[in-house]
Parts: sequence; structure tokens; C-alpha cells
Amino acid sequence: QVTLVQSGGGLVQAGGSLSLSCAASGSPLSSFTMGWFRQAPEKERELVAAIIRSSGITYYKDSVKGRFTVSTHNAKNMVYLQMNSLKPEDTAVYYCAARSGFSLNTDLTSYNYWGQGTQVTVSS
Repeated sequence: QVTLVQSGGGLVQAGGSLSLSCAASGSPLSSFTMGWFRQAPEKERELVAAIIRSSGITYYKDSVKGRFTVSTHNAKNMVYLQMNSLKPEDTAVYYCAARSGFSLNTDLTSYNYWGQGTQVTVSS
């Protein structure tokens, strides 16, 4: 069993930066793939970044490549999402998620554990 608790997010102007953190408890992240999803109003939840903790292999949605960075802190069992050059279209509720195994699966149904979600709002 894994519990994910998110922090960070908030309101920023376009071009600004925000960071999200996700603290995991219950199991070490070494056997998990961690993902950051987002869901904008009236849109489906989508994977924006993921990382296989054991290898460091990452995935990014095309629209965030070069702007977002996903990382982990092994000793603290933490996952981070650094978001730079934010755009109004990045506005959404962001979720940290974990799935057992070592596959960068974009299907949200394959993720077993979810954080509580945090709002990111980018003003134009």
C-alpha cells in the first residue's frame, strides 16, 4: 500500500515557474513508476510526465518537453515536478500517481495509487 501526499502548486503568471512535490509512504519508490497527471475542466486526465525511479528513465508529453522536469529524491521517497515557462493552457489540477513495475504507461487506469491533487493556475 502506498500513500501519496502532494504539496506545491498555486497561481502564477504566464512565463513563471512552479514546483510540485509528492511524498510517498508505505513502500519505497524503487519498485514503482511515478507519474504526474493533470486534468483541466471538462477535459480528460492526461499524463504529462513520468519517471521509472530505479533507472531514471523519463517520459514527457510533447507539449511540456523542455519546460517540465520530473525527478525523484530516493532517500526522502519524494517525486517532484518542476514547471517552467508556464502557459495558461497548463492550468489544471495536477495529480501524483504510482504504479507497480517499470513501464512508462500513459494509461491512467494502470496507476494504482493517487495523490489528492493540487491546483495549478496560470494567468495570461
